[in-house]
Amino acid sequence: MQTKTKSVLTLRRVAYGALLCTVMASNFAATPIYAAERVDLAQAVKVKKQLDQLADAFYDARAKFEPMMMATANGDSRFDDQIGLSINPANRARQFKLYHTMQAKLKLISRDQLGSKEQLNYDLLAFELDSALNFEHFPEHLLPLNQMDNVPSTVANYASGTGSQPLHTVKNYQAYLNRLKQLTPWINQAIANMRVGIKQGIVHPKAITVAMLPQFKQLQSTKVEDSIFYSPIKRMPAEFSQADQEKLKRAYHETIEKQLNPAVTRLVKFLEHDYLKAGRDSTGLNALPNGAAWYQARIKDHTTTSLTPDEIHALGLKEVARIQQQWDVLAPQLGYSGPSKQLPTWVAAQDKFKPFSSDQEVLEAYRKIDAQVRAKLPALFSMLPKAELSLQLEPELSRATASDHYTPAADDGSHPGVFWAVVNDPKKYSRTGMVTLFLHEGQPGHHLHAALLKEMDLPNFRKFNTENFNSAAYTEGWALYSETLGREMGFYEDPAYYFGHLNDELLRAVRLVVDTGMHAKGWTREQAITYMMENLGYSEARAKNQVERYMVIPGQALAYKIGALKILELRAKAQQALGSKFTLADFHKVVVGDGTLPMPILEQQINRWIAAAK
Repeated sequence: MQTKTKSVLTLRRVAYGALLCTVMASNFAATPIYAAERVDLAQAVKVKKQLDQLADAFYDARAKFEPMMMATANGDSRFDDQIGLSINPANRARQFKLYHTMQAKLKLISRDQLGSKEQLNYDLLAFELDSALNFEHFPEHLLPLNQMDNVPSTVANYASGTGSQPLHTVKNYQAYLNRLKQLTPWINQAIANMRVGIKQGIVHPKAITVAMLPQFKQLQSTKVEDSIFYSPIKRMPAEFSQADQEKLKRAYHETIEKQLNPAVTRLVKFLEHDYLKAGRDSTGLNALPNGAAWYQARIKDHTTTSLTPDEIHALGLKEVARIQQQWDVLAPQLGYSGPSKQLPTWVAAQDKFKPFSSDQEVLEAYRKIDAQVRAKLPALFSMLPKAELSLQLEPELSRATASDHYTPAADDGSHPGVFWAVVNDPKKYSRTGMVTLFLHEGQPGHHLHAALLKEMDLPNFRKFNTENFNSAAYTEGWALYSETLGREMGFYEDPAYYFGHLNDELLRAVRLVVDTGMHAKGWTREQAITYMMENLGYSEARAKNQVERYMVIPGQALAYKIGALKILELRAKAQQALGSKFTLADFHKVVVGDGTLPMPILEQQINRWIAAAK
């Protein structure tokens, strides 16, 4: 505590000393920005405050614009009562105008007067603003729905209360009700946008409309009580007062009956009769107006690199060939003696790798894997999150088209991180891919990264940055890299688990070929499905599910392999440079210690660490 007897000069020296120590310690390899002979403490504090305020304003603006994806899905519950009408053209224009204003303000902040920690915040804020503005002139709002990502189905899945949006209190129920009330105007805007898209020739392929229609039909209900949106009322906590229960029951019933059910019916009718008829026969994004530039922007956003479609396609073919060569060694260990390229097809047909009779048995097997992983993590990581990881089955509504995924823990601790396992038919569920999948979606993949973010002293735009497309190279790259750690954990001594790991790595390599093939090289949907079936041993239905995912989220599937290859490259570089001084725990601390980073900035951080460690 300061006392009245201390002089002003002494106070300034104490404050300056504390600030200088903080600056020097904020980055292990940073040269102190403030030299005693030239520091202006007051100015330094002012500049930092300007940056902090701008960063907070940016995060709040983005969270309010896309509250479900940018806030709720990332564990920030402050906006759980909002949907956001980001697809409204006027709102979209205002948001881009705001980003331009923020970008101009950032350029007026003197980066050189910031400490190394704040300089990283500055660089990342500049990156986020640039990334957002890259899409200003591409009409993404005219494609507001697809089978992988749509607001109505997301709101419906939140009805369970077990995911990103908790339903434990009256306040929680009111927040979800507010979202239900906002869903009707969102649907109306989506239909209006798609009508504009039809006129401009910016529409989904017919196959995509066919794929997403069943989801929306499931949202229809002739009786309010049968609606998935009403299901929270059937599970109201007993501790709610009778008055609260009656009030919520009436409000939910009225909203669904008078607003939501008619809106969903309008949407289904429009998709079936208008949109499907106007759908295109082409497959890739390059078939749309300015589609080639649009796809290149997606590549840059998802991979944080300037790689071209041709370069990525060639890399994919190279990686597919490299991984398939390993089938020659592994095949005999699995009891297979046929052509090596057909190993995945053979494994997929073997009942000996499908020991489950119920989805609960699958879930229990994942829990056993989780226990084994938790026992191994301390040897590989010096930083581990406090937040728990829950293992759950994907809700029935989205199970048919969903991929296994993770949702982050809430920042306020109201719900844990969740690994969602997609089990459509447990009797056909193979154990071969379970370990590598869990290492990716659970821990140390997405959960370790996302949960640690909540526990770091970071501005909100960095703390809640796990679901953004422009962070995919890091988030998915880290998760794919985490799959390789099954070697260090001893899992891949089991040939079946090692096959699963290699086959999933092959999937990520195949994605490089298929995604660029469809969106840049003229591949058809059918051509892409055939390529996946031939190289991965997938059934036609499974290959179709994957291909149609890549069709509606162009470039996202590229992030996994591009990011993982960069992390592996940096690990090899550090091992060679540091020799006996290298440890995986130290390397992992650098990779995850600053949160989500674009690949070029991550490389800079690793280079600084190597220089300091030497």
